[in-house]
Order: sequence, then structure tokens, then C-alpha cells
Amino acid sequence: MNYWLFKTEPSECSIDDFARAPTTPIVWEGVRNYQARNFLRDGVQVGDHVLIYHSSCKDIGVAGIAEVVRSAYADPSQFDCRSIYYDPKAKAEQPRWVAVDLRFVQKLPRLITLDKIKSSAKMAELPVVQKGSRLSVMPVTIQQWRDLLALQ
Repeated sequence: MNYWLFKTEPSECSIDDFARAPTTPIVWEGVRNYQARNFLRDGVQVGDHVLIYHSSCKDIGVAGIAEVVRSAYADPSQFDCRSIYYDPKAKAEQPRWVAVDLRFVQKLPRLITLDKIKSSAKMAELPVVQKGSRLSVMPVTIQQWRDLLALQ
């Protein structure tokens, strides 16, 4: 099993959205960065655990946990000309972008804020606190996972 941190804007997809439909998978679509796409395509597998990280909002940080229930497949939004994620260069026979499906596991009792994460020496190597790290999908080691959740 692998561990990941997925960034999301809560106005688009929050941990509360997952909690409202705990048995219904949520399609994680719209990733338009090649490195993040490669993590989704080549690394993320069914059963992996994901930290849901709220960004671009008032309260930034880890809000909950999800589990991968379907590994990479062609992101349907790349073919939908009405979608903000539409990619005219993507073709059904050769898709450029992938999506995965996630299922709700739990909402954390308290948000693990970015400030709290940054203040922990154990989190210095966590990709989300590295300068210039803007990826929406990033790997997390099992030790980082444990240390991060211990910050609650």
C-alpha cells in the first residue's frame, strides 16, 4: 500500500463532500500537471490511502482521509468541451489525462493546519512544505503519514 496527499480546493471538492456520500466513490479528475498525472497513472493503486488537503482557502491543511477504489483511467473531463478541464488535444484512443476514484474513510477531528505542519521538524521533508511544491498529487512515506496524523 502507498500513501498520498491530494490537494483540493474545498469549494470544488472537500472532505465534507466525501462524508455526504461515504459509500459513493468520488472521481478525482481535472489534474493537469504531467508529474501529478504520472503519480496518478503509475503510482496510485486500489487500496492506497490519501490525505485530503484543503488549499486555496481560509483554513489550509489536512482535513481527512480517503481510499483509492479505482486506479487510473481516462479522465472523462478532458473530452467534455463544457468542462473547465477540457483538453482539445486529448483523444479517446490516446487520452492525455487520468482520473482515479476515491472513497471516504474519515474526517479528522481537527484540521491539521499548514502552520502546524510547517512547525514540526519531522515534516521538513514533506513535499507540501517544500518551496515551489505546487503539485496536487504527491507521495507521502508511511513515516510521514504517521507523524502527520500524530499532529492532530
